[in-house]
Amino acid sequence: MTAYLYRMPSGIPGMVSREENKTIETVPFDSTAPFSAFGLFGKIVSGKLQPVGAGDVATAIYGLLVKPFPANSSQEGLGTAVPPTSGPANVLRRGYTTVQLNAGTAALNGTVYVRVATPGSGKPIGGIEAAADSTNTIVVANCTFMGAADASGNVEIAYNI
Repeated sequence: MTAYLYRMPSGIPGMVSREENKTIETVPFDSTAPFSAFGLFGKIVSGKLQPVGAGDVATAIYGLLVKPFPANSSQEGLGTAVPPTSGPANVLRRGYTTVQLNAGTAALNGTVYVRVATPGSGKPIGGIEAAADSTNTIVVANCTFMGAADASGNVEIAYNI
């Protein structure tokens, strides 16, 4: 049994946190450009989902890769950190989800950024941050933090709400 003395964890990166407020589309993964984790923003290239990456601009963002629910043995689900490289991807187009915060301090209604250049320690390309870093990050339109991150760096965001 676990007792939470101060604050419960924010959630699991890539899990939808408010089921009643979501719009999810199914888009095929691009096996030539795999995602490193769930809870990262993606773009559509030739009809397939790729992670947002080096040199991308804000208008390239299509949605957020989220874990399938309910998960079964043939899908990547709870407890799995690395998404599959082929098959259908669940893309959150509108809703609330948990993501991993890589830099900055998230606050209620704070701006969400994605790193698109100059990776660093703990700041991967495609990673989500709470502070602008010159031309190394882009703002995710219509996306805000719903509060502070938990001790593991997990934080809830609202996207296109």
